[in-house]
Amino acid sequence: RFFVNFPSAKQYFSQFKHMEDPLEMERSLQLRKHARRVMGAINTVVENLNDSEKVSSVLALVGKAHAVKHKVEPIYFKKLTGVMLEVIAEEYADDFTP
Repeated sequence: RFFVNFPSAKQYFSQFKHMEDPLEMERSLQLRKHARRVMGAINTVVENLNDSEKVSSVLALVGKAHAVKHKVEPIYFKKLTGVMLEVIAEEYADDFTP
């Protein structure tokens, strides 16, 4: 959904920036691999919410890699957060209030 809502975000991904079809993106092994890494980082943060040093470390590593190595504009983190909250709200409508 992130790339459908914000196609300009694909510019940072040489492997699938050319893909226009959401189904093609969904089937992309490279995109799935990246999604697993993203979810792994999120999982690590959630599992360590009681360890602020670990959370800070994970977020700093991810943030630095994206800012320095990949040169991702910070606005995309806010956009991704919005999409994630949107999906969670849809999936858990009875239990979630943003």
